[in-house]
Amino acid sequence: MNIEQSKDPLARYASMQSFQPGALDLDAPRIWIPQASGVYFSPILFHVTQGYYVNLLRVERSGVLSRHRHAGPVHAFTLRGTWRYLEHSWTARAGDYVFEPPGEAHTLVLPEQAGEMITLFHVTGGYSYLNSEGEIVGFEDVFTKLAAARAHFSANDLSEEDFAKLVR
Repeated sequence: MNIEQSKDPLARYASMQSFQPGALDLDAPRIWIPQASGVYFSPILFHVTQGYYVNLLRVERSGVLSRHRHAGPVHAFTLRGTWRYLEHSWTARAGDYVFEPPGEAHTLVLPEQAGEMITLFHVTGGYSYLNSEGEIVGFEDVFTKLAAARAHFSANDLSEEDFAKLVR
């Protein structure tokens, strides 16, 4: 039965479910899309109608990644390695959860000798990259991430069907 045939009168207004088997199996082969030097993301879901995305972020180098400000809430689950924000006293380690409120600016850093970090991020809305003076120097949201993923799939002859499974 499809959504249109459901007896639930509101079901036809719901977005399609997404099932991603092994989404958190860090040792399974997966698609890692280059984002910056030593930084990659692996998409789990792009929800374009609700303006959020879920992905794994993998960082293979220590140091400052970016200073940025979120327009919406962010939920982060650290799965491997460590990371922190210069503006806070905590360090996120495997198994830790972080909530980032909208409007906060912070600087993502991987400590020296941290090794690889992988964190699941659920990002709602966009975020602006900031320079040291707090001026906006870039922007990212579900649509920019989606475009980067589409370009990567296309350039690497990856399945359009697999790509479509990521988009709602």
